Amino acid sequence: MSYTDKESLLALGQMDPELKAFLEKANLPPPDYSSLDDFKAMVDKRNADAMKILGEPPPEVKQTELQYPAEDGTKLRAKLYQPANPPKNGSPLIVMYHGGGFCIGAPEGEEQTCRNFVQAFGAVCISASYRLAPQFKFPYAPKDSWDCLKWAAANAKSWGADPSLGFVIGGTSAGGNITAVLAHVARDEKLSPPLTGQYLAIPAVLPDKKVPKAYQQYFLSYEQNRNAPVLPVAAIDMFMRGYEPDEDDGVWYAPFNHPKGHKDLPPALFQIDGMDPLRDEAIIYERVLREENGIKTKMYIYPGEPHGHWGFFPFLEASQKFRREQVEGMSWLLGREADFSKVITKAVAAGV
Repeated sequence: MSYTDKESLLALGQMDPELKAFLEKANLPPPDYSSLDDFKAMVDKRNADAMKILGEPPPEVKQTELQYPAEDGTKLRAKLYQPANPPKNGSPLIVMYHGGGFCIGAPEGEEQTCRNFVQAFGAVCISASYRLAPQFKFPYAPKDSWDCLKWAAANAKSWGADPSLGFVIGGTSAGGNITAVLAHVARDEKLSPPLTGQYLAIPAVLPDKKVPKAYQQYFLSYEQNRNAPVLPVAAIDMFMRGYEPDEDDGVWYAPFNHPKGHKDLPPALFQIDGMDPLRDEAIIYERVLREENGIKTKMYIYPGEPHGHWGFFPFLEASQKFRREQVEGMSWLLGREADFSKVITKAVAAGV
């Protein structure tokens, strides 16, 4: 389905009955988005609890703490995930960027994803940190992430990865924004070796006030999902007060409006939540890449699910579906068959 009519787009925002039943029973207090510091403390505790649930890595996955140098010399964290027994047909390289509105989060937010990619493909994965707002406002996040990507490209072989077999960047939410930004930067700066794919999970790619006129009729989710669970517009506003991006910057913040367009980008994999304010910018972006620029794309949509549903409501059937299709979609991006025998499709709560 192309989602080019109002009715089909709005139908995606009708809450999943399984989620609705849970929320009615749980009667959770509404989150407070007035203080970023208080919100950050709450999320940090939640993420620490999530990591305890996820537990130690399986024996097939080797995890290592690394540091990469930012342009100003600051050393920043990255986590390396490698197959304990590298596959005979070689290991592709995947670099992931966590979500959190550019203000919260850590590399561990992509831990289950990275472990699954190692198990499914024998891939080498990096999950990168970047400096967070409000202490480090725009454009620290994407520029740190670009430094990490160049570092990963330069060091891939020392980790046992062969980017010629696949060199994919990916991310969730704010990390999806960073991914879309860096796909363009890598193209324009002629990153070597070149990227072969980009993975965009619930990405922010187009500020609501900067939607080109030709696409405004399809941009319905910001209002429809204004008060949705997890990421209502009040939460977006809180994060943006901390991050203070330049919404007119199509290179480092709003890649939908990139001044050089989208030609020659690598193939793009999308996972999009239906009850998410960010839904329609992602759907429109996928169509623009595919129809107007000839970019190969693959898109999965989860009707009635709020932003990051697999991380916040891991018990949902749609959360396990997300994890299966995340690996299935990466198989498409890599052109490599997935081994599902040790992939964990039961989602575990994680920071997004």
